Amino acid sequence: MQIRTPPPKASIANETDESGKLHAPSAVRNVTPICEALTAIAPAQGNALEIASGTGQHVLAFAKAMPTIKWQPTEVEHTRMVSIDAYRADSGLSNIAAPILLNATQSGWGGTIAAIDLIVVANLFHLISEAEVSVLLAEAAQALNKDGQLCVYGPFKRDGKLISEGDVSFDAGIRAADPEVGYKDDKWVEAIAKGAGLDFVRAQEMPANNLILIFRKP
Repeated sequence: MQIRTPPPKASIANETDESGKLHAPSAVRNVTPICEALTAIAPAQGNALEIASGTGQHVLAFAKAMPTIKWQPTEVEHTRMVSIDAYRADSGLSNIAAPILLNATQSGWGGTIAAIDLIVVANLFHLISEAEVSVLLAEAAQALNKDGQLCVYGPFKRDGKLISEGDVSFDAGIRAADPEVGYKDDKWVEAIAKGAGLDFVRAQEMPANNLILIFRKP
């Protein structure tokens, strides 16, 4: 299949200061409930990987909320990596590593990033194709430790249906730009994750009709 570079997260603005930090209003809106959900299920200590860290605002909040976990942000685009590193440097936190270049929709990375206890993916699945989601899930399963967890946050179809007019409009706009992407069905994601060797734990309702899908590696 043809691998695309995942697009930038929605609502990322231009650089906001001389350090190269980017600011996404949507990250500010959703970071608190995501942090609360992750804190409730995260291990007491360990290593966490964030896929497609975007501006770096999320991983900064995660590292503050879960200080006993070592966080590894990742990205595919230089400007966003600069932003992540600027947030990391200004934070003074010792539990955020420098961002690494990673396209999680490409095969092979799961065998190179090992000893991961928690993987977090936020607002990405609707921006990539079903084939790319399948690759990401398979590689994440390989990277996780036994009993490690994968948490996927974002908008999803529920049993094949879009649940609000806003979701219908958003999904249509995404598909108009690229017909291979758009909302994924929650049950389809569960089935693909199961095929990759992950157990489905639960789906947690989040604000603005979003979900967190939680999986565990047995």
